[in-house]
Amino acid sequence: MKKLFIFFAAGCIGALANSIAVWLFGHFGITALSDVSIAPALTPGWLYPRIVWGGIWGLLFILPMLQSKPLLKGSILSLFPTAIQLFVIFPLIAHKGIAGFELGLLTPLFVLFFNWVWGVVTALAIKHAR
Repeated sequence: MKKLFIFFAAGCIGALANSIAVWLFGHFGITALSDVSIAPALTPGWLYPRIVWGGIWGLLFILPMLQSKPLLKGSILSLFPTAIQLFVIFPLIAHKGIAGFELGLLTPLFVLFFNWVWGVVTALAIKHAR
C-alpha cells in the first residue's frame, strides 16, 4: 500500500510540474509563437483535476520495468497519458480534432513535451521517496 501511495503522490507532483510548464508556456506566449492555442489560466478549477489524474497516471510506475533507469521509465510511461490526450481527450471530449490539431499543428509536440515533464518529475519523485 505504501508503494501505491508513493506512486500516486509522485504522479501528483509530476502533474503539478506539468501544469506549471503548460501555464508558463501559455503565459509567456511560447505556445502562441508556435501557433498553438494552449494558454490556460492557473486556477484551482483547472489545476485540481490535472493533479488528481496525474496521481492516477502515477500508478503506472508500479510496472516492474526499467527500475534502474527511472528517467527512461518516466519518459516511456509519459507516452500513455500523451496517447490518451491526443486520441481520446482532444477528439472525443474537447472536440479539438485528432491530436488536437484544431489548437495548432504543433500541438502534439507540446503535449508530448508537457507529459514528458510529468513522467520525468514523477520518476525523480519516486526515486527520492525510496
